[in-house]
Amino acid sequence: MKTVIMAGGKGTRISSLFKDIPKPMINIDGRPVLEHEIDHLREQGFDDIIITVSHLGNVIMDYFGDGSGISPATGRPFGVRISYFNEDTPLGNAGALFKLREQLTDDFLLLNADAMFDIDFRRIVDFHKKHGGFATLFTHPNSHPYDSGLIIADDQHRVERWLTKEEARPQYYDNRVNAGLHVISPGLLDDSGIDAASVGTPDQDGKIRKVDLDRDLLKPLAGSGLMYCYDSPEYVKDMGTPERFEAVKQDFLSGVVSARNLANKQKAFFLDRDGTINDHVGFLRNIDDFKLIPGVAEAIRMINNSGYLAIVVTNQPVIARGEVTVEQLDEIHRKMATLLGKEGAYIDALYYCPHHPDRGFEGEVPELKIDCDCRKPKPGMLLQAAEDFNIDLASSFMIGDSERDVDAGLNAGCRAVRIPANTPDALRQCVEQLLEQYPITN
Repeated sequence: MKTVIMAGGKGTRISSLFKDIPKPMINIDGRPVLEHEIDHLREQGFDDIIITVSHLGNVIMDYFGDGSGISPATGRPFGVRISYFNEDTPLGNAGALFKLREQLTDDFLLLNADAMFDIDFRRIVDFHKKHGGFATLFTHPNSHPYDSGLIIADDQHRVERWLTKEEARPQYYDNRVNAGLHVISPGLLDDSGIDAASVGTPDQDGKIRKVDLDRDLLKPLAGSGLMYCYDSPEYVKDMGTPERFEAVKQDFLSGVVSARNLANKQKAFFLDRDGTINDHVGFLRNIDDFKLIPGVAEAIRMINNSGYLAIVVTNQPVIARGEVTVEQLDEIHRKMATLLGKEGAYIDALYYCPHHPDRGFEGEVPELKIDCDCRKPKPGMLLQAAEDFNIDLASSFMIGDSERDVDAGLNAGCRAVRIPANTPDALRQCVEQLLEQYPITN
């Protein structure tokens, strides 16, 4: 599979730190960011690379050559095949794809060259092939969804809406942000309605035809059933400002970047919901009754910054009892994501058990009235998360406000801690103590 890396941007926001080199050549731990990317690709078998260059592109081409040489930084072979497309005339960040169309005969990875990432590309490629769309977006939660572009998808991961950061968003929304990594089918280019010959040429008003990846190619696919999102907690961060660059550098040096690759064993904090994250009000049926407990956002933000995953596992028998619909529960969880996001915190994944073993409730859903394997204190939700995210359960924690939560954690092989229900700062204090005792580098 070919990989196209877009490396033509000017990086104007970070130019105050690095004036004479293109953004992808900024060093972290003695190597250009682009070299870190190429190393990750090669290690996973993606060694056929096309780099699109423009601004100071000669710096990139001189450093990497055709990929057969030796890294000036490490003294080791690059071990890849590299060709270039040099944009003498700016084509927009996707115009080069139309000029490269004859070389793009199969699905390909399309990556930005100015982000730090460490992900298991094989997973997203498998996801793309399974779903068969024109495009798969790598999506993840971040600490500022309120001013990020949002992806809204259905329960089959089909992208329904693409909201830019300037566009109005729903009152409550999932924290799902496009990270700038994609798997693309050539059919996207062919069915875009864009004439490849027109790209880079002036129209009757003398304006050069450019193509913007998001605006012209991807966003129009929303709602078509041909674009999917691949949700992942793996590390992808732009370093476009001096502040973000420093944060990325520290994450890399601390080991957080590589630790989040799902090819590596993960560590997680499993969190109960009612009484642990939000006020326990009995069976929560009304979204207006959902309120975060003070200190919870800070606790989850600490987990996010530590390298551990933050995963909610919650019994929701109100579904089986017919008291709340799946759509209503989803909206409650979107409210949780929105409230956390406003405080810079996010959940990496959420699992809920909709079952209830006892019958006799008016309006109950018969097929959900079963003795399942996922209802706590059984460990099914934790075991499923461990399979989905390659989690080392023995190095993970379950925190909740009931014996059911503790037993579920122990039954899954985790360490488990019970905290008092509905208590301000209880979760924060617990997480703080555990992180001091068990930092991610252990």
